[in-house]
Amino acid sequence: MKFANVIKKQMILLVLLSILVACRSTPVTDREQLILVPESQEIQMGLTAYQQILSESKLSDDPEKVAMVRRIGERIAAAADKPDYEWEFNLIEDDSQVNAFALPGGKVAVYTGILPITQNEAGLATVMAHEVAHATARHGGERMSTGLLAQLGMMALDVGLAMKNQDPQMKQALLAAYGAAAQVGVILPFSRKQESEADRIGLTYMAKAGYDPEEALQFWERMSKIEKEKAPEFLSTHPSDETRVEQIAEWIPEVKEEYRENQTGMGGR
Repeated sequence: MKFANVIKKQMILLVLLSILVACRSTPVTDREQLILVPESQEIQMGLTAYQQILSESKLSDDPEKVAMVRRIGERIAAAADKPDYEWEFNLIEDDSQVNAFALPGGKVAVYTGILPITQNEAGLATVMAHEVAHATARHGGERMSTGLLAQLGMMALDVGLAMKNQDPQMKQALLAAYGAAAQVGVILPFSRKQESEADRIGLTYMAKAGYDPEEALQFWERMSKIEKEKAPEFLSTHPSDETRVEQIAEWIPEVKEEYRENQTGMGGR
């Protein structure tokens, strides 16, 4: 019993100390964050994962498409203003993957399967700016921190139930209920919040890079038409297509001035 009390107090102290030292805010949206993972550790994990993915993938040998991805990436990275990140942009040859990703530290990859949906440079800038936003907002570290706190909560509940000599079957049921509640009530809504935030930050980045933010709305409308049946929004890691399009439509007027000020000779198209 004494041991359980000591463990519980140590967990609470760890959480409180972490909260005191780990607060920061996101770019553009200025949302306060709690991140318990050092950024240096995030970046190293991102680099390791990126190198592994690239080693297991076929990189595109289409010079025009590769140049386009890197050109857009460099413009978006300049707009994101994170010179301490070692940005890298690659195109992976896989037409079955309608996707792109960014890992901590600025490692970005685009799959060729998304290019028919992006259609033009501004469409691809929409995707890449969204992924770059995930990296600069440190959403990966934030997700890890949320998962860690959920695990600490589970441990505290487990200790508390043990202290009360709870019936083993009831204990398992309560722990399972906690896990489900944490997933649906905290982790999934938080993931959707990050996705919407990446949309918002990404709009600013693409506008600053000289790409028309109106194209973001058109891209997501095209994307919604090709996606297969999905889970209800409250069970999903992403906002619904309807929510996403509505939010982007609301945000576009806020970033149009950025676009007008930073539009290049390419015109973002």
